[in-house]
Amino acid sequence: MFDSLSDKLGGIFEKLKKRGALSEAHVDEAMREVRLALLEADVALPVVKNFIAKVKEKAIGQEVVKSVTPGQMVVKIVNDQMVEMLGGDAKTIDLNAPSPVPMLMVGLQGSGKTTSTAKIAKRLKVKERKKVLMASLDVQRPAAMEQLAILGKQIDVATLPIIAGQMPVDIAKRAITAAKLQGFDVVMLDTAGRLHVDQVLMAEVVAVRNAVNPHETLLVVDALTGQDAVNVAEQFGDQVGVTGVILTRMDGDGRGGAALSMRAVTGKPIKLVGVGEKIDDLEEFHPERVASRILGMGDVVSLVEKAAETIEAEDAERMMKKMKKGKFDFDDLRSQLQQMKKIGGMGSILGMLPGLGKMQKKMAAANIDDKILLRQEAIINSMTPKERTYPKLMNASRKKRIAAGSGVSVQDVNKLMKMQKQMATMMKKLGKKGGRMPLPGQMPPGMEGLLPK
Repeated sequence: MFDSLSDKLGGIFEKLKKRGALSEAHVDEAMREVRLALLEADVALPVVKNFIAKVKEKAIGQEVVKSVTPGQMVVKIVNDQMVEMLGGDAKTIDLNAPSPVPMLMVGLQGSGKTTSTAKIAKRLKVKERKKVLMASLDVQRPAAMEQLAILGKQIDVATLPIIAGQMPVDIAKRAITAAKLQGFDVVMLDTAGRLHVDQVLMAEVVAVRNAVNPHETLLVVDALTGQDAVNVAEQFGDQVGVTGVILTRMDGDGRGGAALSMRAVTGKPIKLVGVGEKIDDLEEFHPERVASRILGMGDVVSLVEKAAETIEAEDAERMMKKMKKGKFDFDDLRSQLQQMKKIGGMGSILGMLPGLGKMQKKMAAANIDDKILLRQEAIINSMTPKERTYPKLMNASRKKRIAAGSGVSVQDVNKLMKMQKQMATMMKKLGKKGGRMPLPGQMPPGMEGLLPK
């Protein structure tokens, strides 16, 4: 996400950083390029104008003049202003209300509303330890209720039994009553959508809202629709009153105009973003982290959080014990490779590490992808348990057998052995110094040799 904008801004700021001192003309030239980059990213014109005006006001002021590194200071000013444009502090789903907390899901048809309902329900169940009831109020779309029921079974979250012929307001009231009687913490109401905003849709949503008085009204919009998503948010905000936005398909949005315009235009915070089709592909929206990623500064905090969510406690404890003894074998390396896959693969990790976002394009140009991880794992799987535990046993004949068994060259086996040795050396040093383990799932030493220069 934001790949195109990130590349363009990166080039603009590289030129600024190379200048020893900055004149007003330099700043003007850079801001013209930033303005064009934002417009090409489909950011709303009024938002762009306001953004550039505020950045120029600070960049031409005393802050930069007195700065030792003017170019870097301008980047910081742009970063701070972008964080403000995206909404400042992160806003999460608010559950601070008497149980069961009513949550209304609204949006157009095809925006991913029903799937997002299930994703949020699972998130509340796993992360917040909440007992959630989902109810479909969509009597318009064929099989909409069945779809939510199937998703409920997949994530082990209760859904309201379907009663044929019942209308949305009655379903909503029945859901609230059932949630109260059965001790649910949250009740999620998935409303019907239309292909476009119309009065029939709005009247139905307003009637449901009036009947249940939701604590949260979350609007689900497709990030790929760009400024249309922002327009939809404005209309729902005016007529229904939404408390937050869920942006779906953010992983496919290379421009990012909807995300960058949403808060500034509507005043509504983006609370969550869908970053894939899997039920777990839902992330909190952190303006400061998003700004850092756009400006090529990485997002190490999100990487750490993803790693913490995916690593098993037993694996971490076992790794710590081995680290203290200065040991790291092929089984441990395989565990690291598997963690990298869980986090999202090499592309996801590179995109979150400072300065390495551009590496993703080089990887694509060199036809390098996550198949590398599968290949490395296949090599380890072709070893005997003894070879995995005692790397020093590896000799020429063993390497040939392993290469043949995993369908790779002996050179590939040698690269893997180099990775293992470097990781073992690092673990030994950390064990002696009493240092902490590297990020779970972080790229193992030696993997850099596989990447394009």
